[in-house]
Amino acid sequence: MKRIIIILAMFLGFTCQNKKIQKQIVEMSCGQCQFGLTSKKGCNLAVRINGDSYFVDGPDIDDFGDAHDEKTGFCEVIRKAEVNGNLQGGRFKVSSVELLD
Repeated sequence: MKRIIIILAMFLGFTCQNKKIQKQIVEMSCGQCQFGLTSKKGCNLAVRINGDSYFVDGPDIDDFGDAHDEKTGFCEVIRKAEVNGNLQGGRFKVSSVELLD
């Protein structure tokens, strides 16, 4: 019985960590400069979904232009984007991104 409870708890933990995001509008920016993430050094692309911030797996922070551009760079401003992907292991695995501004 104890094993079944442990296996069930592990299963529920894994399923809660993997959440599919479809056509959701999120905030996208530099995780360190704009969202205060500290688990990585440097400047890395991140999204904020429902108030929680996640580093992005997929596109690079400079794939959308110079990250330090004063008006559009992710290290300088927070931008809106429509995204598709999966939340897995505390990261957001992007399948598509469309910047809205």
